[in-house]
Amino acid sequence: MIASIWRPVCLLLLLIFLEIARVYFIMPFPGSQLDDAANLDRVQIAYGLHKHVPWLRLVIVMALIATSVQALANPILRWHRWAILGGMVLYACVVYIVNWEMMADRMFLPPKNKRMVALPDNKIPMNKLVLGVAEKGDARAYPLQLIGYHHQVRDTVGGKPILITYCTVCRTGRVFDPVVAGRVETFRLVGMDHFNAMFEDERTHSWWRQATGEAILGPQKGRILTELPARQMTLAEWTREHPTTLVMQPDPAFRSETDSLATYDHGLRRGKLTGRDLASWHDKSWVVGVLAGAAARAFDWNELVRKRVINDSVGRQPVAVLIAPDNMSFSVCDRRLNERTLTFVPISGGRFTERETGSVWDWRGRVVAGPMAGQQLVPMRGYQEFWHSWRSFHPKTGRGH
Repeated sequence: MIASIWRPVCLLLLLIFLEIARVYFIMPFPGSQLDDAANLDRVQIAYGLHKHVPWLRLVIVMALIATSVQALANPILRWHRWAILGGMVLYACVVYIVNWEMMADRMFLPPKNKRMVALPDNKIPMNKLVLGVAEKGDARAYPLQLIGYHHQVRDTVGGKPILITYCTVCRTGRVFDPVVAGRVETFRLVGMDHFNAMFEDERTHSWWRQATGEAILGPQKGRILTELPARQMTLAEWTREHPTTLVMQPDPAFRSETDSLATYDHGLRRGKLTGRDLASWHDKSWVVGVLAGAAARAFDWNELVRKRVINDSVGRQPVAVLIAPDNMSFSVCDRRLNERTLTFVPISGGRFTERETGSVWDWRGRVVAGPMAGQQLVPMRGYQEFWHSWRSFHPKTGRGH
């Protein structure tokens, strides 16, 4: 008799656990995004649940109906009807909350009205950070405040489709070619892995990491999206390079959401997930991550601001990390030129010189005066992001000095 009551109760609890587990492992709940090898196992569990939940849900619901009919038919246990019906109502509420309130793609939506305007019509302040993309004379700027909420924006630059992505919890901005296996793919935000945004492609339902562009689960596992050149700097500095640039504007449909990130790009936003730690080498400390082939190295942002330039090497490649006078824009360059390895030192006016020829350089790695006039260093891939993110996806990274 008692067993006939507990069967539907246990099945209801199993259904509720199933729904909650679908989001627990891919959203920032306590313990769900631990920075260790086991985290991928958690993501695999979430992927399995996501893939098989329709039939799992159906089987359990059918068993629940069968056991509930038996329990409700027992006249001695009539009062338990309300308990079972209450449990079903609770399950319905959990289904709604999980599938309509807690799913990442329902919390963070792509823009409904993407407006790219010329500078005369721009309303974005010039001191705001942007992710800039230029292709075949076509330049476009995407403010971090906007793409930080949307997580992904689709656009075409120089006739080429691009996917602009950003994760505020990792402070990672990446631009990818959305062509997968010869077809332009559509992605949706599905959750996170190691606190990094994770996308699902529409065609194969594989899951892709935002920070690396790698498919970690599904039929596309192991494939890596082609990353396209993009640079983070203030809009003022971007427009000095690209005066005809177009600038993304806020979508009125998401004004409150993007306004909530107004202080994010300058590191003034408070919060455990997106706030900055002003100390060095803490989880939420800013670093400049640099890649040179298979080698990776991270440079402390505070040290960069203090020294103005860091001369170091990534693997065997000499690099220079330089910061602009605004203390927000930066560049990473190969400091080899004409068979010389240059050593930079800051001088007045936000400029730099090097000990080898005494030429004067700007923060972009261009000579503005001196014996090497007209020369320019080769730019390298460099990213400003949180230290926890860089070390998670580049576990063999070194620390610069």
